[in-house]
Amino acid sequence: MKRPILHRCRQLVLALGLIGAPVMNLSAAEVGFPEKEELKFGFIKLTDMVPLAIAKEKGFFEDEGLYVTLEAQANWKVLLDRTISGELDGAHMLSGQPLGATIGFGTEAHIVTAFTMDLNGNACTMSNAVWAEMKKHVAMKDGKPVHPIRAAALKPVIADFRSKSTPFKLGMVFPVSTHNYELRYWLAADGIHPGYYAPQRGDTAGTIKSDVLISVTPPPQMPATLEAGTINGYCVGEPWNQQAVFRGIGVPVVADLAIRNNVSEKVFGVSNKWAEANPNTHIRVVKALIRAGKWLDENNNANRKEAAKIISNSNYVGADYEVIANSMTGIFEYEKGDVRDAPDFNVFFRYHATYPFYSDAIWYLTQMRRWGQIPEAKPDSWYLETAKKVFKPEIYKQAAEALIAEGKMKASDFPDFSKESGFRPLDHTTFIDGIKFDASAPNAYLAKFPIGLKGNETP
Repeated sequence: MKRPILHRCRQLVLALGLIGAPVMNLSAAEVGFPEKEELKFGFIKLTDMVPLAIAKEKGFFEDEGLYVTLEAQANWKVLLDRTISGELDGAHMLSGQPLGATIGFGTEAHIVTAFTMDLNGNACTMSNAVWAEMKKHVAMKDGKPVHPIRAAALKPVIADFRSKSTPFKLGMVFPVSTHNYELRYWLAADGIHPGYYAPQRGDTAGTIKSDVLISVTPPPQMPATLEAGTINGYCVGEPWNQQAVFRGIGVPVVADLAIRNNVSEKVFGVSNKWAEANPNTHIRVVKALIRAGKWLDENNNANRKEAAKIISNSNYVGADYEVIANSMTGIFEYEKGDVRDAPDFNVFFRYHATYPFYSDAIWYLTQMRRWGQIPEAKPDSWYLETAKKVFKPEIYKQAAEALIAEGKMKASDFPDFSKESGFRPLDHTTFIDGIKFDASAPNAYLAKFPIGLKGNETP
């Protein structure tokens, strides 16, 4: 592989013995040479890993002097552990993973993120048998269900299971996953208790006082697990909801942008140790990923078909193109034949999607507290302090300003950094229960929920 000019310039600097000199102004972008050029990044086989694939396939990483290997991981825990150990330089992560690790829920390690990979992108799917019963309680219009479908339609199904002493089982991908919190939010919004965690007592199942049993299943295994009857439904990212439709084994009943829209879904995470050792490399990785996000959303998603073809390859997501293309190109199929426009089902750049907002981090922390993963009350100040420890908009800003200086991006592509507080506008995100989220007052927000821990409560 022919290395680009950045690499050759660096080699010249090394040869001349100038490596000890300041290098911040040796490149046009005023970002120093990468401390590490050969990188390995991990991902899970989900549609929203696509910014990594595009940054590689379109040469955005190489433009930064980076030579990246992308490697699928077995599950989210393995991915996190390998990032902590240094086997991976960074990874496609659940937005809650860097936060959960940093506060010590499960695996404890300081993980940071300077890049949000996407917004939205998930759905809750039920088995055909469960949907047949739910449908009796769903409003119809022109022969089709009225969306969004509330969990109220699921309550009588759960009651029927309980009358037969049969647990109603749901799958999600990881305890600190977006999917876990979205599923719990949807259930609780209509009075179904999803259960509490109690890590202080060694209880990490999350089933205390629960009306349902929610457990972990790796994303690619969701459809097969549903078909086998091991679970009755699940919350997962694409393409595994559309896969259930194509295989005729389940029906997506609600997309996450109806549960809560436009909050960070996945991030690119690295260990804090790695970030401190490789600051220039980190900025360059974020530069490449920003370009990938813009490419994915520009011209009203015009590049999405090409992106879907790229990630349908077995070394990436490895699902049929037709399955991936549904949500990626702005449509979503519920029951077979019930295809609806969903232009924001996946968002990779618009709405400043790639910016690591503190308020997104705070929302995840409130949900960790709500369900007992954070077992004791915390002052409002703790939420912001923790968000700042993990989400790193200052690194994103350096990457964005370098791209603007190089003429690859425009200032209008980004938030106004001179005014940016790290908080999304209050009306940016909507929730299925109509409750407003104010990141500046997390404890007041928690107090609004009929179901969930608040104040000094414990499970």
